[in-house]
Amino acid sequence: MSSEHLVDRIVKEMLGEQAGRAVTHTVADHIPVVDPPAIKAASYSPDRVLACGADRVSCTLGLIESVRGEVGRMIDHTLLKPNATRSEVERLCREAREYKFASVCVNPYRVSLCHSMLESSQVKVCTVIGFPLGANSTRIKVAETRQAVRDGAGEVDMVINLGAVKDGDWRLVEQDIAEVVEAAGRRVVTKVILETCLLSDEEIVRACLCAQRARANFVKTSTGFSTGGATAEHVRLMRRVVGAGMGVKASGGVRSFGDAVEMIESGANRIGASASVAIVGGSSQAGDGY
Repeated sequence: MSSEHLVDRIVKEMLGEQAGRAVTHTVADHIPVVDPPAIKAASYSPDRVLACGADRVSCTLGLIESVRGEVGRMIDHTLLKPNATRSEVERLCREAREYKFASVCVNPYRVSLCHSMLESSQVKVCTVIGFPLGANSTRIKVAETRQAVRDGAGEVDMVINLGAVKDGDWRLVEQDIAEVVEAAGRRVVTKVILETCLLSDEEIVRACLCAQRARANFVKTSTGFSTGGATAEHVRLMRRVVGAGMGVKASGGVRSFGDAVEMIESGANRIGASASVAIVGGSSQAGDGY
C-alpha cells in the first residue's frame, strides 16, 4: 500500500467525520521557510562550481553562505550526552549565539544555565521530557515539563509513550501528549518524539495524528539514542500526515550540510543535531551522532 493510501485510510478511520479537516497549528514565527530548490542549488560543491568560471563561483558561493545561514536558523544545537560538562554546555550556548541557531537542546538539569546565558538573545532553550524512553507516567512527564518551563525552557521535546503505541492504545498516547502540551502552555513550543526507527509506517501515521489532535506544534523523528535516526522516507511520511500546519523535526544522524538539505527537501523545517557547526560550514567536526 502506498503512503498516500495508508495515510488516507488511517485518517478516515481515526478522525471519522472530521476526515479531511486538518487540525492546524501556528508554528513559531522564528522558524524560517527555506526554499528547497535554493537549498539544493547551494548544496553543489565549490569544485563543481569552479568548472563553470570565476563569476559563476562568486555568485554561487554567496548563495551557499546565505542558505547555510538560513539552515542554521532551523537547527536545534544539541548536547544530550549524559556526561556533558558545564563548560561543554556553555560552549554550546556561545556557538548557538554565534551561528544564530534556533535553540540549544539540553537535558533538564542544564536548562537554568542555558537560560541565564541566552536570555538576551534570540536563541531559545529547548529540553527533553520523558527522555529517552518515553516510558515515564504522564504525571511525571507533566511535572518535568512544568519544572522545565519554570527554569526557562521555551521549547520541550517529549518522547511518546512507545509501549502504548505498541499496545495500540491510541487514546492513552494522545492523552499523554495532550497533558504535556497543556502543562507547557501556549507560549512554549511542544515537539513529540516518535522514535520512528521502532515504528511501522502505520504506527507513524497514527502517532502523528495523535500529536496533531493533542495540539502539539511539531512531530519529531528520533531521540538519537535508539537503533536509528532520521530518514528522508520517514520525514516525507510525517509531512504527508500533518500537512503544512505542524512542524516536522528531523533528528538523529544529521551530521552534514548535505544531510540537512535532504531532510529539508523531504519536509523538515527543524533539524536536531550535535554537528550543527559542521553543518553550517564552520567546522569539520562530525558531532556525536545526535
